[in-house]
Amino acid sequence: MTKERFGLIIFDCDGVLVDSERITGRVFAAMLNELGIPVTLEDMYERFVGRSMTQCLETIAGLLGHEVPEDFVRHYQARSATALKSDLKAVPGIEAALDAIQVPYCVASNGTHEKMQTTLAITDLLGKFQGRLFSVADVDHGKPSPDVYLYAARKLAVAPQRCAVIEDTPTGVIAGVAAGMKVFGYCALTPARRLAEAGAHRTFDHMSDLPSLLAAST
Repeated sequence: MTKERFGLIIFDCDGVLVDSERITGRVFAAMLNELGIPVTLEDMYERFVGRSMTQCLETIAGLLGHEVPEDFVRHYQARSATALKSDLKAVPGIEAALDAIQVPYCVASNGTHEKMQTTLAITDLLGKFQGRLFSVADVDHGKPSPDVYLYAARKLAVAPQRCAVIEDTPTGVIAGVAAGMKVFGYCALTPARRLAEAGAHRTFDHMSDLPSLLAAST
């Protein structure tokens, strides 16, 4: 159970609430390979995971040397939706962790509202976050800019220094630190070293550990 130092816990979505990054990463890597860009799943985590689609498209265009095909995003969304409906699960231990956290929490993601609605609904988590979903679409700049975190804190009337951020990518960690928030790095997929180097104040391997970590940090 958390104490009163934190007034708001802000969760990233992909990889923190829903175990989607391996699924969408496989789809994305396959599509890049089809474009003639040889990438592995490990390359995905290094270069694309945690970034907005706009940022990813800029990187792809640079690798291609020309604009990304107009139908790339549409095909990616369709293929990802099929894969997610088949394979997506909640991150292990997240339901119990949310039940143990006794202060308000929300989601702030580099993904779209539509994507969050879809993935949280598939995993039966949407009801826990209704009215508290914040997207890159709501702000001018995606992570690693702090915009979406500051926007969430402002909308829920909590000072940034009283917010804790739960992130699983260096990009997201950098955003949380830049927002002046305390960042907890979930390192189920990303090495703890990389999250710490990005500025995470604490790292952890299992979501079941989060409530006690938050309480110990108050």
